[in-house]
Amino acid sequence: MNSLYWIALKSIWRKEVTRFLRIWIQTLIPPVITMSLYFIIFGNLIGSRVGNMGGFSYMAFIVPGLIMMSVITNSYTNVCSSFFSAKFQHNIEELLVAPVPTHIIIWGYVGGGVMRGILTGVLVTIVSLLFVSYQVHSWFFVICTLLLTSVLFSLAGLLNAVFAKSFDDISIIPTFVLTPLTYLGGVFYSITMLPAIWQWVSKLNPIVYMINGFRYGFLGISDVSLWVTFSMLILFVSVLYLLAWRLIEKGKGLRN
Repeated sequence: MNSLYWIALKSIWRKEVTRFLRIWIQTLIPPVITMSLYFIIFGNLIGSRVGNMGGFSYMAFIVPGLIMMSVITNSYTNVCSSFFSAKFQHNIEELLVAPVPTHIIIWGYVGGGVMRGILTGVLVTIVSLLFVSYQVHSWFFVICTLLLTSVLFSLAGLLNAVFAKSFDDISIIPTFVLTPLTYLGGVFYSITMLPAIWQWVSKLNPIVYMINGFRYGFLGISDVSLWVTFSMLILFVSVLYLLAWRLIEKGKGLRN
């Protein structure tokens, strides 16, 4: 990579990371508190009545899903809000006229989303150790699923920001699409508990594969094929990246 492009990439990434670290009480602490409530209510109170699931305590079973849920939400939100703010304030026009390739702009913003998602995931993991102890089954699957998922939803947040025309628009997808898909993605249950028809419907939800891939990394169990999981992640990342690159190259929603 050209040294000047590398400087541009680091500058955008550093700006993004500094932005959410400067207000860490608003960006990192709320998801930790929210997940802690899930651990207390679903893990301790309800989990004690549910019993074991997949050979593990209910608390241990839901921990990977809750970590992944926080990663998904924060990766998406970080890029969506930051990129739209830059568009709204017309700061993005400075990047568009600068001699910086589109892929540098994309990866700079995505890098910030990935960093926030990973930091949040690490904090939630630390909190989960206060409620349950476990050993990681495969660090390879944990890291690969974490990185691919955070990149995927950072790109999704970027696309939302490109199409958004007001601050209200950046909350529509998280509220009406992302949240339902996440809750129906097998965070709190195994899809094998569902009737056959609903298992088939659940497998149309891409978040099911991400959560199960991450759960396999932690516990060594999964409701779906790991090959399908990583194939879908790589496919979605590739499609969203190409779409984001095309839209920014054309200046869709960015140039007046």
